[in-house]
Amino acid sequence: MPKHYTRWPIVEGYAERQSYLPGEEVHFHCASRAATFSAEVTRVGQTRQTLWRRDQIAGHDHATPDDAYAAGCRWPVTFSLQIPAEWPSGYYEVTLRADGAIGEEAAAQAFFVVRSPKPQPHAHAVLILAANTYNAYNQWGGASLYSGATRVSFARPLERGYLHRPAAPFDTNYDGRIASTSSTPDPDHLQLQTYQAVNNYPLWCASAGWHNWERRFVRWAERAGLQLDYAINSDLEFHPEVLDGAPLMLSVGHDEYWSWAMRDRVDDFVQSGGNWAIFSGNTCFWQVRYEDEGRTMVCYKGRARAEDPVMGGAQQSLLSTMWSSPLIGRPENLSTGLSFSRGGYARIGRGVPRGSGAYTVYRPDHWAFADTELRYGDLLGLGSYIVAYEVDGCEFTLRNGLPIPTHADSTPDDLTILATSPARLLSVTPTYSEVPSALWASTEPPGDLEGMAIGLFGDDSADNVARL
Repeated sequence: MPKHYTRWPIVEGYAERQSYLPGEEVHFHCASRAATFSAEVTRVGQTRQTLWRRDQIAGHDHATPDDAYAAGCRWPVTFSLQIPAEWPSGYYEVTLRADGAIGEEAAAQAFFVVRSPKPQPHAHAVLILAANTYNAYNQWGGASLYSGATRVSFARPLERGYLHRPAAPFDTNYDGRIASTSSTPDPDHLQLQTYQAVNNYPLWCASAGWHNWERRFVRWAERAGLQLDYAINSDLEFHPEVLDGAPLMLSVGHDEYWSWAMRDRVDDFVQSGGNWAIFSGNTCFWQVRYEDEGRTMVCYKGRARAEDPVMGGAQQSLLSTMWSSPLIGRPENLSTGLSFSRGGYARIGRGVPRGSGAYTVYRPDHWAFADTELRYGDLLGLGSYIVAYEVDGCEFTLRNGLPIPTHADSTPDDLTILATSPARLLSVTPTYSEVPSALWASTEPPGDLEGMAIGLFGDDSADNVARL
C-alpha cells in the first residue's frame, strides 16, 4: 500500500475549491487507473440525497508530484459541474467509483460546500466547517502539519476515512472515534488501533474530517428542525459576507486552525451583536496564513521562531504558531473565552483515561440550563462521554464552592464557568510518554505539556511545566 494511502484507491480526485455559490462551476481534478469511472454528488444531512450523477467519465492516470502535499497535485480538470440554482446550502459528498472494480480500492470521496448567496430567512445559524483542520492532518502526498510539513495544499485528495467511513465489521457501534467512549478504560486505544487496521484507515483520520464531528452535528440539527447555512473556514477571510445578517455562527468538533483575518471577521461579527456557539475543542489554537489565493495553508508551529519568515519583522503578529504565544500578542481566549493551553486531553492516552466524560454542574440556575432540572454537582453527559479528546479551559480557583476565573491567562473579565471536567496536557520526554501507543511512532519529545511551557513561558523547566 503506498505511503500515506496516496493513490491507493483506483480513482481519486478533489474539487478545485471547497466552497461555491449556486450557479458557479465546480471543476474536478482526478487521476484514475481505470479507463472509465462514475461520479455521484450527494447532499448529506439527516438523510442522504443524491442530486447528480455522471457515468462513463474517461479516466486518465497522472503522476503525483513529490511535493503534492505542499504545492498540490496540479492534475488537469477531468470533469465539471455547474451548481443548479435550486441546490440548497449544504455539505456535498462526491463519490468517485472506478467502473468494473470492487472492494475498498474501487471508490474514493471528495467534497464541496454550497454557500447561500444571501442569508436564508429561515436559517438558524451558519455552520463553518473546519476544513483547515482537515487539511492540517491530511497526509495525502507524503506529509502533513503533523509529520514535519510547514505548508499544506488544499489542491489534493483527502486520505480515506476523513469524509466517509462505514461502521467497523467487528463492532457496528463503533466507527473510529479517537477518544474512548467505552465504559472500559482503553488508555492505549486498542479499539481504535484495531478499527484502523481492519479497515485500512490512516492514523490521523480519527482526528479530523467531516465524518467525525460535523456529520453527527448536522444529522442531529436537521432532525431537530434546525436549518443551517454552510461555509468553510477560509470563507471567513475570502467571503466574509457569509456572516452578514446571520443570527448565529457555529464551530463544531475540532476547529483548530485560524488566520488573522478569520478572527477579525468573527470578532467583528460578535461585537456587532452576532452570536457564536462553540461546540469544538482545541478551538483557534494555531494561527495560519493562506497563500496562493487560498490554495495553500502555512503553519510553522513550534518552529516558527526559528523558521517562519515573518519572525522579527513588521508582520510578526502573523507568526504561524500558537495564538497564545507572547510573540503574537493575541491569545485565542480573547475571542473564544477559553484556551487549549489551559485544557488538554480527556479519555485519550494517559489524559484522564478513566474520567466520567461528563461536566460537573456548578451554576444550575444559569439560563443555559433552563428546564433541564439539573442541580449543583450533577453530571451533565454522564454515559455519553461528551468531554473527550481535546478540550479547552482557563485558570480558575474555587470560591465558596464555585469556580471563578483568575484572569491570569487573558480570560475575559465577563467569563462565567457553568460546569467543569478534568483534562490534562500530555507529557512526552525522552524516557516517558503519556501519548497512546497508537501514536507513539509519530510523536517525539517535547510533548504538548512541555511544548506549551516553551511556547508560553520560554522553556520547559519544572516550574513552568507545573504552571500548566
